[in-house]
Amino acid sequence: MELYNYMEEVVYRYVDEVLKKFDNEVCKCEKCRLDIIALALNNLPPRYTVTEKGKLFTKVKEMESQYGVDIIREITKAIEVVSKKPRHDC
Repeated sequence: MELYNYMEEVVYRYVDEVLKKFDNEVCKCEKCRLDIIALALNNLPPRYTVTEKGKLFTKVKEMESQYGVDIIREITKAIEVVSKKPRHDC
């Protein structure tokens, strides 16, 4: 196994679910979506692993409710930032 940031996987998994709640309020093109993901990841602690055991431990940690709340909060904040100043005309 190689160095792996599990937080990336989780944010990618959550972002579309959170974006659905914004209906037509925010651009959902790939550029805006990636900006949202990058901004959220920059404000969340990384969860690096190098073994399958570490990855499994991190997955178990994800089941804690606060873990999910923190991720959703940062994605929501990132959506607000990107929707106010998208890097293109939506």
